[in-house]
Amino acid sequence: MATDQKGAAVKFPPPLIFLLFMLLGQGLQYVWPVTISSSLVVKLIGVGLIVFGLFIIALVSRSFTRVETNIEPWKPTTKIVSSGVFAYSRNPVYSAFCLVVIGAGCVLNSVWLLISFLPSAILVYHVAITKEEAYLEQKFGEQYLSYKRKVRCWI
Repeated sequence: MATDQKGAAVKFPPPLIFLLFMLLGQGLQYVWPVTISSSLVVKLIGVGLIVFGLFIIALVSRSFTRVETNIEPWKPTTKIVSSGVFAYSRNPVYSAFCLVVIGAGCVLNSVWLLISFLPSAILVYHVAITKEEAYLEQKFGEQYLSYKRKVRCWI
């Protein structure tokens, strides 16, 4: 089993949290259908959100590769990335996951799927972000605290 920066077992990787709540949302949609709109405009907006979210994830992955640090939360961080999308969000990957989920809800015409990003984001904040930030504060001290004061957690 993988471990995080502190050596504790990682029980639920953040992407899995989003996936599980998406499945729950689709399950609710099957049992109790609540639709958004079947219009082409809503579906195109959904596709745009999915593409934009995946684009952000690709940018983040490229940024981490460029500075030679790990994107996986269970591996040690060697550098603070504060440029590019990290100049606007301390957690752009988690924000991007939210966009992908919202977009999928629009494409699949499911209110339940669309709003499944809310419990996902709340749980990820408590399960991952708070631990990641504590680790970064301990490892990088004032450098990370200064960055944290300037940049929002999500967007």
